[in-house]
Amino acid sequence: MTRYLLGVDVGTFETKGVLVDVDGAVRAEARVRHELSTPRPGHVEHDADAVWWHDLVEVAGALMPHLAEGDELIGVGCSAIGPCVLPVDEELRPLRPGILYGVDTRAAAEIELLEQRLSAPEIARRSGNALTSQSAGPKILWIERNEPEIAARTRWYLTSQSYLVARLTGEVVIDHATAGYFHPCYDLASGRWDTAGIDDLFREHTLPPIAWSSGIAGAVTADAAAETGIPVGTPVIVGTTDAVAEAVGASVRAVGDLMLMYGSSGYAILVTETPTADPVLWSAPFALPGRFVAAAGTSTLGTATRWIADQLGLDEDDGDAALFGRLMQLVRSSPPGANGVLHLPHFSGERTPWHDPDARAAFTGIGLATGRADLARAVVEGVGHSVALALSRLLAAAEGEARVVAIGGATRNEVITGVVGDVTGCTQQIAATLGASYGDAMLAAIAVGARTEEQVAGWVTFEEPVVAASDTAAVRAAHERYQSTYRALRAATAHDEESRR
Repeated sequence: MTRYLLGVDVGTFETKGVLVDVDGAVRAEARVRHELSTPRPGHVEHDADAVWWHDLVEVAGALMPHLAEGDELIGVGCSAIGPCVLPVDEELRPLRPGILYGVDTRAAAEIELLEQRLSAPEIARRSGNALTSQSAGPKILWIERNEPEIAARTRWYLTSQSYLVARLTGEVVIDHATAGYFHPCYDLASGRWDTAGIDDLFREHTLPPIAWSSGIAGAVTADAAAETGIPVGTPVIVGTTDAVAEAVGASVRAVGDLMLMYGSSGYAILVTETPTADPVLWSAPFALPGRFVAAAGTSTLGTATRWIADQLGLDEDDGDAALFGRLMQLVRSSPPGANGVLHLPHFSGERTPWHDPDARAAFTGIGLATGRADLARAVVEGVGHSVALALSRLLAAAEGEARVVAIGGATRNEVITGVVGDVTGCTQQIAATLGASYGDAMLAAIAVGARTEEQVAGWVTFEEPVVAASDTAAVRAAHERYQSTYRALRAATAHDEESRR
């Protein structure tokens, strides 16, 4: 008899699942692609049932037949993009599509209202963060103000993985690591909800009970078992966001460990002993008790490379690997620096360090001699500069030298990782892991007592690291131009806005 753990992660464009034995060996994996919805500028959503639950059912259905007679599934872990905001009724039925994490920038007016009501210093004191598009609280308030008929029917405001856990177990719970992004409603020092001073704007009873990610939320119900094929009674952990699960899945768990995720967007978290006081970083509890994280993120990473590949007509319906192979072949035919072309990949605003939801993508330095390869390389290098800028701010918050572990599909893109390494000077260890779904299985192993935290960290192996080049002057000069170009465009936009008033 073999004991197994199931990990399922719902990402921005894809859901992944793994079946892992208690020694960390992956016995089976499954993937399902999906799309996101952008009904209006700045609004980015997923249908909770058609995407989140549908994908979990599909992935579980593909993996459960790999259990042989006598095998036992001892735990299930779920993670998903976040923080998201999903209002559900008393029966746990979604009342509208889920509002996604920091790529959704709809709640700028609500951020301003909350800052007027509480003041920025009080928000920072309470939640350890400034309010940005990554904050879930303003998005809850957006629903309360703009969709009152939905707000009136809302029993709970869930996030993505808490909805999956609720569908599997019937239990409502959210993890500390995600609740920590529901600012300004989460008190970072006490680890509790706190709506003092804004209780006329937020109904605290609609915020879920909070627990640690590696705790047991409940057991799979008969109804969920019938839909998913997961055995009735299987323990389900509280779970967490994809980025935190990615960190666990890359063996990032000790103070000073830093996970750099190259995904559809960029995200990095540094494990710290205490909350970090930096107005442009996010601070929250870690998945495991006794630790915190400082986090930074970019709005666009892999999404930008997909965009340029589509614009250049590189998609031939033969799969993502072939598509990005063609893109990188084109990129390599342009020299470093893209013959003077610079790109700012701010398709959905930008997060760390500017937190500017109104930022937009731009090219500079285009001339009559500019070719397709230059445009392709400029986009890929621009993504590298975006990530490097966010990572630099996070590295500055580290006490001592951080251990940087890189994960995600773009770790195989030597141009992006090269720019990041050359700008920051850090060495990036490349974790050979299946990502967040693997981290979910690791958390489940800890939760059910099958393995210790130290034992599951030992499951992870590493590839050849990315080391900064010896001569980085040209790359760092381009990085300075990247920042000055953003500032100039921001100033020009602000001037235009002022002129229109």
